[in-house]
Amino acid sequence: MTQHVDKESKKKASGSLLHIASEAVHSRIKNLKRRDHQCQAFMRKVIESGIFRTLIITTISLNAFFMVLWTSYDIRYRLFRVFEISEIIFVSICTSEFCLKVYVDPLDYWKDGYNLLDVVILIIIFIPYLLRKIKGKHYRYLNVADGIQSLRILKLIPYSRGIRTLITAVGQTVYTVASVLTLLFILMYIFSILGFCLFGVSDKGDLDNWGNLAVAFFTLFSLATVDGWTNLQEELDNRNFLVSRIFTITFILLASFIFLNMFVGVMIMHTEDSIKKFKRELMIERHATMMEEKQVILRRQQERVSRLIQTQKSSKKSFGELVENFKKTLRHTDPMVLDDFGTSLSFIDIYLSTLDNQDITINKLQELYYEIVNVLALMLEDLPEDASDVLDTFD
Repeated sequence: MTQHVDKESKKKASGSLLHIASEAVHSRIKNLKRRDHQCQAFMRKVIESGIFRTLIITTISLNAFFMVLWTSYDIRYRLFRVFEISEIIFVSICTSEFCLKVYVDPLDYWKDGYNLLDVVILIIIFIPYLLRKIKGKHYRYLNVADGIQSLRILKLIPYSRGIRTLITAVGQTVYTVASVLTLLFILMYIFSILGFCLFGVSDKGDLDNWGNLAVAFFTLFSLATVDGWTNLQEELDNRNFLVSRIFTITFILLASFIFLNMFVGVMIMHTEDSIKKFKRELMIERHATMMEEKQVILRRQQERVSRLIQTQKSSKKSFGELVENFKKTLRHTDPMVLDDFGTSLSFIDIYLSTLDNQDITINKLQELYYEIVNVLALMLEDLPEDASDVLDTFD
């Protein structure tokens, strides 16, 4: 008894020591401060830039196109060197992308599921090289390793917000879809045993379609998808099973028209919710971008006002004269924020000056149009008589 208590106390002590050690290591990693903040910020900008995203998307798309050409033996033989060079470039770019992302976020990188997908794809990319190096070129499972290279195109998923939205919708439907599929499995289980007992008798039954439980499940799957159900029903009619039509119609109504449509409806509902959420996120991002632009404009206006105040202090001109000079630099295309300054007299004065500039521009355009019309009228008066007669005939 005492030995058992000693063992339990030792286990608890060792577990507590491991917990304390893991917490100490985790806190020490958190307290580590990087000294390459500028380089990290630069690399983050490079990763988040549009040029980098375009480069990765183009590389993945070209590699997928080359994989399609690679399936033809004649093209593979003729462009063997091109395929080798493109493969080296693709592997180099994918490896560089992984290294850059890990360098920027060495801890948070592993918390993102799409980053883990990239790591899995990168491992898949290196599998054929390792097998050829270890097992040789004639390894029998090497074709399988080459075949799963088609998963490379999944690297496009993190760079497409639309595809990620659909994947999120599919992930949200897992529980509901699992419940629907469970009910469908229970229904198929009941009807498979019932079909085996009704139509799988050994003397005159349809043993090919209802001879055992596995075959009955496969037959019911064909009925659920409404694929070739007429042929299955003809086999039962030829054997004079009276309840076969009731059995078939009942199962098709329950499995195809209820459960499968329920499955589709659940998918559509969650997809619509994900699309609405995606649109809300886009609106929030646009609003944030607009607010940033607004802050930039406000900061620029404040700098101009502070510059005017400093100029007034350094010169003998009044603030009104400086504002008049500032008005001359305004254009009717200049952006202006209507918040925070809409009730101040200075804003109203500058806003009215902007409207005056717009009126002046419109008046100048009208005068230009009048001059054009006057010149055209004078040109018509100066036309020779023959030309004027011709114009009169057209009139």
